[in-house]
Amino acid sequence: MTEKIGVIGAGIVGLAVARELGARGAEVTVLEKENRVAAHQTGHNSGVVHAGIYYPPGSLKARLCREGVALLKEYCAQHGLPYEEVGKLVVASSQSERPRLKALAERARANGVPGIAELDALALREIEPHAVGVGAVHSPHTAIADFPAIARRLALDVAAQGGSVRLSHPVRAIRETSRGVEVLAAKRRFTFDRLVVCAGLGTDAVARMAGDPGDVRIVPFRGEYYALTGAAKDLVNGLIYPVPDPRYPFLGVHLTRHIDGEVLVGPNAVLALAYEGYRWRDIRNLRQIASWPGTIRLARQHWRTGVKEVYGSLVKRAFLKAAQRYVPELVSGDLERAPGGVRAQAVSRDGAMVDDFAVDVHGGVVLVRNAPSPAATSSLAIARHISGIVPALVR
Repeated sequence: MTEKIGVIGAGIVGLAVARELGARGAEVTVLEKENRVAAHQTGHNSGVVHAGIYYPPGSLKARLCREGVALLKEYCAQHGLPYEEVGKLVVASSQSERPRLKALAERARANGVPGIAELDALALREIEPHAVGVGAVHSPHTAIADFPAIARRLALDVAAQGGSVRLSHPVRAIRETSRGVEVLAAKRRFTFDRLVVCAGLGTDAVARMAGDPGDVRIVPFRGEYYALTGAAKDLVNGLIYPVPDPRYPFLGVHLTRHIDGEVLVGPNAVLALAYEGYRWRDIRNLRQIASWPGTIRLARQHWRTGVKEVYGSLVKRAFLKAAQRYVPELVSGDLERAPGGVRAQAVSRDGAMVDDFAVDVHGGVVLVRNAPSPAATSSLAIARHISGIVPALVR
């Protein structure tokens, strides 16, 4: 008998999981509340295919990112989807950042990232002539891709396997019975042998329906961007990143060439007041977000950084100053507001951000609890990982 699997969420991770399970012989149905695939995190990121520089060796992120890069590059080539290795420079702007830069290079090599090179101030300008810094780590194989286009292609694959992607099907209830996992979505009732939840920003609501709210909650962070205009786009060849601050889990404002030729500056990381809080006035979920003890504890731990991020959100000059640290030729007129995104970040009760990918099982339900960056890069590898968690599908 063919196993019937439901997948909640038609972002790139949910669609990759559906495709993988379909390839293993399951009959897969994807349920998506929006009227299109890739509506949220997949469709609102900078399009970077991460090489695996940042993640602790041995972590799921490190392993699945490296596996995912290879799978994604092959998939894009197979289907004629854009994929360009523009390379990344992680730039130290001061001597005090050199030890962290050195440690980053060592971590990248430990993770098997190919081609890692440590550059001095002169050598980094050979790669990015308009950038400045005292040194840099160069990752020549870091790439850019069109993640929404990849998601649309994955949806076609699911359909070709005999599965279905049902848009405008918000999940309203989940219960386990002797027959399997029953899901009420829109006005229809589905019965599955197994259910995989890849709900991103909607993870908490779906987990509660499944009867397992868990020990972490999603805290949304809005990432805001500017885009370079006119000739300023020519000041950046590829990707220019700061040395990450280990006290804070986000990478800081960076400059990113997009697959369509745009160059984005950002993102910052502002606590959003709604799970889909793309604007300051979006405050629909404030009570749920603020009532989680981890949110308050996180805010207490990082309030200084939080104030700085809010200031950068409200004052263009602060955003410009962050970008000029690496490309000093930029002026205010070179930056114009661009669409932002919201990151679904799992936070524990004690206020710690969950650093690694997190997947757990509740009866017949597999819950992806935490899948922030580099989840898009890792999506095909995450799908393989989850297919090993979902019980025997191959007959």
